[in-house]
Amino acid sequence: MDGNMSAAGLSVLLQAGTVDPVELATTTLDKIAGHRDQAIFTALLGERALAEAKASSERIRSGRSLGLLDGIPVAWKDLFDTKGSVTTAGSAVLVDGVPARADAVVVKALASAGMVSVGRTNLSEFAFSGLGINPHCGTAHNAASRDVPRIPGGSSAGSGVAVAAGLVPVAIGTDTGGSIRIPAALNGIVGYKATRGRYSMQGVFPLAKSLDSLGPLCRTVLDAIWIDAAMRGRTAPDVSRTDLTDLKLVIPETVVFDDAETAVVAAFEAAIVRLEKAGARIARRAFPVFAEIFGLAARHGALVTAEAYALHKERLQGADAERMDQRVVARTRLGEKIGMTDYVAILDARQRLIAALADTLEPGELMAHPTLPHVAPPIAPLLADDDLFFKANGKTLRNTSIGNFLDGCGVSIPCGTGDAGMPVGFLLSGQRNEDEPLLSAALSAEAVIRGDA
Repeated sequence: MDGNMSAAGLSVLLQAGTVDPVELATTTLDKIAGHRDQAIFTALLGERALAEAKASSERIRSGRSLGLLDGIPVAWKDLFDTKGSVTTAGSAVLVDGVPARADAVVVKALASAGMVSVGRTNLSEFAFSGLGINPHCGTAHNAASRDVPRIPGGSSAGSGVAVAAGLVPVAIGTDTGGSIRIPAALNGIVGYKATRGRYSMQGVFPLAKSLDSLGPLCRTVLDAIWIDAAMRGRTAPDVSRTDLTDLKLVIPETVVFDDAETAVVAAFEAAIVRLEKAGARIARRAFPVFAEIFGLAARHGALVTAEAYALHKERLQGADAERMDQRVVARTRLGEKIGMTDYVAILDARQRLIAALADTLEPGELMAHPTLPHVAPPIAPLLADDDLFFKANGKTLRNTSIGNFLDGCGVSIPCGTGDAGMPVGFLLSGQRNEDEPLLSAALSAEAVIRGDA
């Protein structure tokens, strides 16, 4: 079986009986266990996977398939509770914790759709970095790199690499500042960050509850649409294709292109030219709201840092702090300087800026810009230089974190390559709860963005 096959492609084979779910699960587990990069997964769920695959096989053979996703393998970022496994959040301080007594709600939802959970994927410790580097579990290497080991992107690092390396067709991640869209863009796959609250967070280890959102990393937008429906307990998706002549995109001229690599901009602009030729309407506009977000953080501190510090305060004051990634410790402790008046000011300004964004956009417009201003950099220099690490982390998170702060949704789609032949992502973003129009537009535009049409 082709490891690069989409979930939709595998579904055809499974439903037709050409591929058996048990065979697929066994092959998947063997590929993961034998893969040269053992930092992609933190744990395999072999016993569970084979039991779920056997049940799927029996259903399909007896004509009782649960639907499109029955028998499809899925991997989970190690923030999601899977019954009987320890949720480590990529941290040494949690590895000896109590195994989860139940699946997270979204894990249960995909199991109810027949999906086969095969393993738990690596991440930045406590999900607090956009680079994907982890000193405890090892750092998964970007699957697209052909020269030197490059960052996978974070924090859903293992999820992105697992899909891009052809180990699983789908992995589920979390996104607080870009943690789905970043690894998707850097590894050359699709990543969908849903609006916060679209799925239940019960059983998911948090980072910043005002910003945390979930979504799939996969090979196609269609796969993301199928997974989205299943995560919400739907038996089938309700997203339709739209005509590209109805697509209205606005390209922000504020912040997102600052210090961007020339080849990244070129790949993005080439995709824009293709979309225009296909009939999409393109506008360019200043977005002062974007600049205000970073000005707000400079005055009061970052919302994610304030909430991460509140979550980990006791841990940082105890012996656990010595066992954590010291870069995560240093970044989290910045939250100690953010007082209650600052925090309230941030939240008040956030609502004002969300409203201001709505005024900036015309009805039906979606935003489009490069997912990141750069391709995946090499790992080694980042490990050797803390200043470089923090600078790279900030730049990596910059474009995507805007969408989290403004409580929106986004889909990153590969649109070409930049320096060293590394993937470039094209980010389509919508406002809060515009997930259906966003997914519809992404489905219709995907082939053109990729350059396949």
